[in-house]
Amino acid sequence: MTPAAIDRRGLWAAAGAFVIWGLMPLYWHLLKSVPALQIVMHRIVWSTLLVVGGLCLTQGLQWLRIAMAQPRVAWMLAISGVLIAFNWGLYIWAVNAGHVVETSLGYFINPLLNVLLGVLLLRERLRPAQWVSVAVAAMGVLWLTFNYGSFPWIALSLAASFGFYGFIRKLAVVDSVPGLAIESLYLFLPAVVALLWLGSQGSGGFVNHWGWQVNALLVFGGALTALPLIGFSYAVRRVPYSVIGFMQYIAPTLQLLIGVLVFKEVFDRDRAIGFIFIWIGLAIFAVDGLLRSRSKPETPTPA
Repeated sequence: MTPAAIDRRGLWAAAGAFVIWGLMPLYWHLLKSVPALQIVMHRIVWSTLLVVGGLCLTQGLQWLRIAMAQPRVAWMLAISGVLIAFNWGLYIWAVNAGHVVETSLGYFINPLLNVLLGVLLLRERLRPAQWVSVAVAAMGVLWLTFNYGSFPWIALSLAASFGFYGFIRKLAVVDSVPGLAIESLYLFLPAVVALLWLGSQGSGGFVNHWGWQVNALLVFGGALTALPLIGFSYAVRRVPYSVIGFMQYIAPTLQLLIGVLVFKEVFDRDRAIGFIFIWIGLAIFAVDGLLRSRSKPETPTPA
């Protein structure tokens, strides 16, 4: 398989992951009757059973031995697992508490953090047009931050947790699916114990007043958890992290549209100005990449 083909698959995997994440507020809103922490624990349990079960059926335990034989993988995936669990919990709570627009702000800030990490820590280089796009998008983020009306702690926490999650998965020398499986295994037992304890208290597990529809949504949430994370983890090891950073604008754009058009959250002139700057920055980045790809093929940056 050629490097170009690998890059193309990575781009498609990233795009699919971000579209799914962008539409997720609609799904979590269906589970509004369930506490956010319990939704997270169900996500952990069912996604672990799905991913680990699939790997064990196809590869036995070979995937685990290969992954854990790599240096630093064990503790890196433990940290990334905690980061993604925190991100899930805060995000679901914010969606069902009526802060979808602010969650979209967090994921608009996140790509800028990814670009910063890619340039400062991974030694990735940006072309002049890309620097312009970063500057324009940063102006939009700063405008939103200082004109939001209150300190956007939800947005900043979501950006930081997911940004460093992606950075760790970029560095961890492990395939996407085994990496997700190991992350999930670290969280699986605590989630099961917590759900069993809540069930014994009559407030967790598959309690009767939720109904079979809610229970089915909780189980299917495991698949919706695993699929985009697999795609994202696959992409970050094959696509420059600065490019991944700008592709992530797909998800918050969809979240913003859902928050404003579906959930009728406030989107005034000040917020519109900030988002317009961000979209202009993204357009500059996309046009530059398109022109460069048409002029001559580039040697891809090693993961």
